[in-house]
Amino acid sequence: MTTDSFRTHSLVLGMIVASTALGLIGTDLVLPAVPSLPEALGGDAAAAQLVLAAYVGGTAIGLLIYGALGDRFGTRALLVGSLLLTGVVSLACAAASDIWTLISLRALQGAVASGPAVFAPGIVKAMFGEARAVRALGLLGSIESLAPALAPILGAWLLTLGGWRLSFELIGAIALLLAAAFALHRRLPQATRRPQGSYRALLGDPVYLRYCLSHALTLGGLLIFVFGAPAVFVRALGADLSAFIAMQVTGIATFIIAANVASSLATRFGPERMITIGTFTCFVSGTAILAYALSGGTNTWVITALFVPMNTGLGLRGPPGFFRAVVAAHGDDARGAALVILGIVGVTALGTATVAPFIEQGLVPLALACAVAELGAFACLALPRLVERPR
Repeated sequence: MTTDSFRTHSLVLGMIVASTALGLIGTDLVLPAVPSLPEALGGDAAAAQLVLAAYVGGTAIGLLIYGALGDRFGTRALLVGSLLLTGVVSLACAAASDIWTLISLRALQGAVASGPAVFAPGIVKAMFGEARAVRALGLLGSIESLAPALAPILGAWLLTLGGWRLSFELIGAIALLLAAAFALHRRLPQATRRPQGSYRALLGDPVYLRYCLSHALTLGGLLIFVFGAPAVFVRALGADLSAFIAMQVTGIATFIIAANVASSLATRFGPERMITIGTFTCFVSGTAILAYALSGGTNTWVITALFVPMNTGLGLRGPPGFFRAVVAAHGDDARGAALVILGIVGVTALGTATVAPFIEQGLVPLALACAVAELGAFACLALPRLVERPR
């Protein structure tokens, strides 16, 4: 690769990373402002929670829409449109005068902001060969993993600096700047398109399902545990929130390390082996946490130690697993990526909702939901694998 090509690809990758991170912080950046919304816009605490739920629901719809649009329109045009709409809708959110208007706009914001996440894997695949694409996806995942940890801190600072509207104004401004950057950049790779593709065809393909479901269940199981851990630690185990923060920081750090060595390990040992090892590691970690919970264990440091391998396993299998899912879509890159992300959202939402009624009964229900998801991920590896080497 020439120096010019390297700089171009690095610039595009940086823009892609920023765009996907922007969609992720749409929830976490706003999170600190949610308790104050009823006083600012009316409504009650339940309505304020819908500000978060509406964004997630809109994201799920947007993923499917962008996945279908990907084979009809150019990647660059769709990215610019997604970011432009995100900017406009985010600024409209900042101008909302009542809670129900904000909730409606949040659903629309989630839908329009989901475009970069759908097209990022296809763009990375078009720019790089397998080894470098896996490395790039590892970097992408590393930065994405930091969003839930750092965005609430920034959101709290923005709340004290200028009120709840400032978070939306910042998202809007960044989105518009990124839209302009993509519009001016003439060398953005086109993600592979398959005009005759369909979601139905992908859902009927056992090779694609192997990679899609195993990835969604692996990450979904981890997120189920993360989303439920604060309540379990504080309300059921008698710890304080610092115990959860320590677990989360440790987990993110180990994930980042593993994700950034996944490419080298996949090149040396083969992507299939790393997918299997990573998935099995997550399964063992989930099972160990469940066994500790069933034995009556309540020490949060032990839970953290048992949780670390799950983050390591996800880091090892995440980049090659996601890349293989896109390859297994046989050119239907946008739909392939959209279904993987939708699967993650669906598994996380279903598991979190299932555990919610039992969240104060201790560690067992949360650990059981996590372990079941990780078992399902490992079981999916029994489906047919991608035999041919991806081009």
